[in-house]
Amino acid sequence: MKRILLIKPCCIGDVIFATPLLAALRRAYPNAHITWAVNTSIAPVLYEHPHLNAVLELGETANPAAPCRLLGFVRQIGRLGADAVFVPDRSRWYSLATRLARIPMRVGLNSGGRGFAYTHKAAVQPEAIRHEAEVYLDLARLLGIPTDGLWAFAPLSVQAAVQAERFLHEAHLAHGGYLVIHPGGGVNVGMRLIEKRWPAENFAALAERLAERLKAQIAVIGAASDREAVARFKAALKQPCLDWSERFSLAEIAALAVRAALYIGNDNGVGHLAAAAGAKVLMIFGPTDPRRYAPFVPPERARYAWRPIALPKGGVSGGAPRHFDWARDGVSVEEAFAIACALC
Repeated sequence: MKRILLIKPCCIGDVIFATPLLAALRRAYPNAHITWAVNTSIAPVLYEHPHLNAVLELGETANPAAPCRLLGFVRQIGRLGADAVFVPDRSRWYSLATRLARIPMRVGLNSGGRGFAYTHKAAVQPEAIRHEAEVYLDLARLLGIPTDGLWAFAPLSVQAAVQAERFLHEAHLAHGGYLVIHPGGGVNVGMRLIEKRWPAENFAALAERLAERLKAQIAVIGAASDREAVARFKAALKQPCLDWSERFSLAEIAALAVRAALYIGNDNGVGHLAAAAGAKVLMIFGPTDPRRYAPFVPPERARYAWRPIALPKGGVSGGAPRHFDWARDGVSVEEAFAIACALC
């Protein structure tokens, strides 16, 4: 293979889960030109990835379900002249688009027949509990490409690292002298599942206990969609905190998380980015299954807190379980504290 296209536009966590597949392809084809087609908003996560030659920013064509967008997407990927495409996605539209673009080798997931247009189909069993990254790696295994020893990886932006160092210096914060808390998440262009959010009051109680133990300051982050969770977190704290919400880019958050004593958040893309960049991460799970969606990094770098419960078959596509209640079904502050202490 000389020119390879990887299509995984959305969302942050899923893009991170596809990076082991990218690593497998680069290891198998060291001289190939590899392009990743991704949502424009997520593209910066991949800009400096050492296994990529190019990033194709999709803009409005990232969701090619509408006929005009489908044709635009086909034109975009067709111009690349790829001789092989890998699609770790369950979309029928990406399957169709790769055929219309006349890419000779088309390798993709086949869930419910949606991979009908691929030349090489990896069957997906929705009820099988497997990590999403392993499902994506099946595309490499179809071709006999080894997948051993691969983890998710997101390179730190050089510019973001410099900016993080400058910010920490000006704020008189030492490496390991602060905790990064993200009480929000669960909202992206593909899905809204705010049931994934552990109560903000729990985050506050956990942060205070860890801050006392580690002699660290508390910093909270969040996007505009996290404003309510951030406000509740700050209101529940009995001590001041550093409010970093809506202040930094994804790359800068990753750089700050890597320099923190610990990053703590819900099952969301920012946490997966932080873990893949090298931060120590504690991820809180409730109505989603960490056996499918935990950070795909070495266990000494990331842990999850979860009480096993019955969940919808097929993963997050089934939504949150009915009547899920964090107080009854979720992990306690004490349980999360014990796991956090094992990390730091």
